[in-house]
Amino acid sequence: MFLKQDTLNTNPFWKYLLGSFIVIIFSILGQLPLSLFITADAISEAGGDPMIALRNLDKNLQLFLILIPFVFGFLGLYLVIKKLHNRNFVSITTSRSKVDWRRIIHSFILWGSIIITFISADFFINSEDYQINFKFEKFFILLIIGFILIPIQTSLEELLFRGYLFQGFSLYFKRPWIGLFLTSFIFGCLHIFNPEVQKLGLGILIYYIGTGLFLGIITLMDQGIELALGFHAANNLITALLVTSSWTAFQTESILIDISDPSLVGETIISMLILYPLFYIYMYKKYKWSDLKNKLLVKI
Repeated sequence: MFLKQDTLNTNPFWKYLLGSFIVIIFSILGQLPLSLFITADAISEAGGDPMIALRNLDKNLQLFLILIPFVFGFLGLYLVIKKLHNRNFVSITTSRSKVDWRRIIHSFILWGSIIITFISADFFINSEDYQINFKFEKFFILLIIGFILIPIQTSLEELLFRGYLFQGFSLYFKRPWIGLFLTSFIFGCLHIFNPEVQKLGLGILIYYIGTGLFLGIITLMDQGIELALGFHAANNLITALLVTSSWTAFQTESILIDISDPSLVGETIISMLILYPLFYIYMYKKYKWSDLKNKLLVKI
């Protein structure tokens, strides 16, 4: 079982807390390059608002600086697993003997195709809501940054929440459903400082927490985070390449700019109540999953 890849006999819960703290410290260190650009003078020129100072930078540079902390965090997590826990890194990724890359690629292609389909359809139906922003040189740089750094960002989040902490909480509380709830709640709340929250309100956290629950469930059902890795990478990468807006966390040189008035209800309903269940049903049948209730409620 994926959640039994470790035992609290060899790695007590305090190690998970310490390990999380170490990952946070590494991520903070990764913000040092950002401080070279967001100086006191730059903030002063932006009226005292660091976010405006960040927005004043070139969009590709913005994205690069925002993603660098995840590279540091990934290194921190790797060291935590290898040195603090004395575990194989694969053990927080899958219950299989090795990572199933076919699962990752399949999930990436499927969810990426869904995103492309819906954005394309919306563009043709509601073309007045978009501005075409394609600039070859800037987009090419975005392509390089995106394909290298965004998968690192999404992989760190999945390895940390759906892998490392899901295992730690579930082992400590002896129930997978508690680990699922806690990791999803923490994952969602960490997005509270995103500009999307300022624009749409705290209700958007339902979407983030719900997405965490969804990725946690498919991880539990599939006994590994491969499908979640592919899904999350496709979600962030394809969106960053295709469309951005003035109120999203990622400001990119995407092909399109969304200038419409955002709707929390529409995005939440389409994603959580329609697309997520369809994705789950497809994977359920493809990989012949069974017995979700037992996997959630079983005592570890």
